[in-house]
Amino acid sequence: MVDPGDAISKAREAVTQRADLPGMSLMEHLEELRKRIVHSAIYLAIGFFVAYFFHEKLYGFVQAPLDHLHIKLNYTHPMDPLNLYLQVALIGGAILASPFILYQVWLFIAPGLYQKEKRFVIPFMSATVGLFLIGAAFGYFFVLPGALKILIIGFGSKFNPIVTIEEYTGFFLSIILGLGVSFELPILIFFLALFGIVSPRFLWKNIRYAILAVFLVAAIICPSPDPSTMCFYAVPMLSLYVLGIGVAWWVHPDRRKAKEEARKVKAEARKAKESAQ
Repeated sequence: MVDPGDAISKAREAVTQRADLPGMSLMEHLEELRKRIVHSAIYLAIGFFVAYFFHEKLYGFVQAPLDHLHIKLNYTHPMDPLNLYLQVALIGGAILASPFILYQVWLFIAPGLYQKEKRFVIPFMSATVGLFLIGAAFGYFFVLPGALKILIIGFGSKFNPIVTIEEYTGFFLSIILGLGVSFELPILIFFLALFGIVSPRFLWKNIRYAILAVFLVAAIICPSPDPSTMCFYAVPMLSLYVLGIGVAWWVHPDRRKAKEEARKVKAEARKAKESAQ
């Protein structure tokens, strides 16, 4: 089992090890945070206005799963259509601006990283955006259509469906954003391993708990009680956990220290050989 006290002590140790990095005062940290938030808000606003020009197409993207079932959205408040257009434009704008916003996040945490760790900026941004889009696509093309068919055609076959904009939008975003965020598991493991809080050995040792958690999540999001369908949803998330173990091995401080020590041993052996000659 995971020991919270052990995780806290490892986090404290990781912070202590980085005490030799150039420090910033509290006010400097707050000023840097304010700067990054303002820049991120500007990028988000630009993305929102760009996405709003395509709000009709974005609405069609949201409506498409219901079109396959020949169901149109209904609204109970005069503001609902406008709210839908604003929401899809905001989500689309956030996706457009995500590389720039993630770069602001990286700039904020970069002072706490060693120079060798800062080279992960491009893999970090590419993997974060890519994994989110993969998770969102998995939800849009597989989870959402399956859930709608089971709920509307299956359980609701004897009733007349009246799907409102507000309820469908919440349902749509909970699946798409939820899976997009859940696919960021390797990124979370990346930072935990980078700061030495978790190790590949720890992750592998506790993989049985990860399998249990993954299948619980799969049972919740899976539209069918069929075990084979549940496995179809669980395998991608379990693969991400295994990928996270590989990421942890790649960036863990112990591996970097071992490489540095091996490099020093080779250098000393080379010097001893040269002096002997």
